Amino acid sequence: MTKEVWYAAYGSNLHVDRLAYYLLGGRPPDAGRDYPGSREPRMPGPPVPLELPGAVYFATESPVWTGGRAFYDPDVPGRVLSRAYRLTAVQFSDLAAQEMYRVPGGDLDLGPVLRDGRAACGAGRYETLVSPGALDGLPLITFTAPWRMDEVEHTVPAAGYLRHLAAGLLAAGVWDRETVTGYLAARPGAAGHWTAPHIAALLE
Repeated sequence: MTKEVWYAAYGSNLHVDRLAYYLLGGRPPDAGRDYPGSREPRMPGPPVPLELPGAVYFATESPVWTGGRAFYDPDVPGRVLSRAYRLTAVQFSDLAAQEMYRVPGGDLDLGPVLRDGRAACGAGRYETLVSPGALDGLPLITFTAPWRMDEVEHTVPAAGYLRHLAAGLLAAGVWDRETVTGYLAARPGAAGHWTAPHIAALLE
């Protein structure tokens, strides 16, 4: 079993400050609950920007942000702008548990996802692990919903959520504002409701 993985963030954890709550604990601004953090409460090194195969879309409704939240479908042609964090397997297990609304403390069995590229830890949102490849000899892993992009109704994301995603992507330092805002505006759920200029205005 691998002791370290690259966690590929494509949603709210694109922003390092947000990831910190899952690792160090605490309550994010405007959140309705405290995050217990990880059994190994320390921050990783700087995230690595990368592009994954697949597509991001917005669906369901976030109780924190309101509006749609981001999910990843690796089987849809396209590209996903991501930031990868090098975490221990314990940190990734505890991060995933909190995203799944579970109490952290147990180690995930990463064997199935490393072997098959996909593994279900439950039927809920963010309870499906996906490994879209490797980076520097370590597996890339993220989590998403069990359904496919075309199997769920898309939901319009809230302004605050889009601002947060855009800020996280821009902080990577490799994508310019036009690329980031155009990318987010084209995601299913946002497309037809948000334009790149509207998202750019959120950053002002």
